[in-house]
Amino acid sequence: MRMDEKTTWLLEGPPWVQYRTRVDLLGQSENEAEVCTARQAMLADPLVHGLLTELAEWPGEVLASHKSAGLLMHKLTFVADIGIRANDPGMEKVLSRILEHKSADGAFQMPMNISESYGGSGKDEWAWALCDAPVTLYALIKLGLGNDPRVQKAAQHLMGLVRDNGWPCAVSPELGKWRGPGRKDDPCPYANLVMLKTLAQTEWRDSSATRAGAESALSLWTESQARHPYMFYMGNDFRKLKAPLIWYDLLHVLVVLTQFPFLKGNPRLEEMLDLLTSKADPQGRYTPESIWKAWSAWDFGQKKEPSRWLTFLAHRVLSNRSDSRLSK
Repeated sequence: MRMDEKTTWLLEGPPWVQYRTRVDLLGQSENEAEVCTARQAMLADPLVHGLLTELAEWPGEVLASHKSAGLLMHKLTFVADIGIRANDPGMEKVLSRILEHKSADGAFQMPMNISESYGGSGKDEWAWALCDAPVTLYALIKLGLGNDPRVQKAAQHLMGLVRDNGWPCAVSPELGKWRGPGRKDDPCPYANLVMLKTLAQTEWRDSSATRAGAESALSLWTESQARHPYMFYMGNDFRKLKAPLIWYDLLHVLVVLTQFPFLKGNPRLEEMLDLLTSKADPQGRYTPESIWKAWSAWDFGQKKEPSRWLTFLAHRVLSNRSDSRLSK
């Protein structure tokens, strides 16, 4: 792969951008010297080291809002996405804490407190919902535990919750009658997204479940003016580019859907990809249009200049659209 201006700029960025650019966009082997150097620099980086230190306190605060960008489950996903592995320093403690809390059905739990007025017990308890269990599961798979029987059991159980219109709002028995603000027959757009994201990393990547979920996601895009299940909208805020991939937005949806070969060339997906492409500057760089305050120290935590990590994510999406590794 030739080195163009975009690639050179990405390789001048922080080590996690360098590392993923070399592996994901340039197709370099993990054994190549430049890749090894970038990965070692990533592990030593103060921002990355800070996240790993925080994760040692897993699970952190009692979960009250899944959208909270500072939740450890979202930080776990980010370190998994940049390339941290289960055998990296400090991860053994984190993973042992995650794996020791799983329900009888296999799904991994988080400490939650749902008030009695919303159908819960009003007490702190270990439980799971389909807007957190797949997030943790995805991270475990990306960290390298995809073949662990406990991870396999969790994936099979959560996959089995799919319906004809994708994944619904579903919770463990501990949470009683609680569910999100929507009709029970509707799919939950976020739960559907993170389930697709998780299964894209497994042998069930092309299955009836993922096909149902993908169709649900694309149908919601087509009908975005009329359908807003569980109060998830696909309006102006949805279209703003934002990192890391935490909630329900354009880039997150595209990162997930472009991992499914059976969607290649789908006109609804192409429409979304065209929108992403239109947001690049003349140099092919992308500037955040919205930010998570909890991530203000990172290059995507501002809206004034292009972000290398956001640009990398966008071009990896676009590379999945074409046969080349880096969109021209």
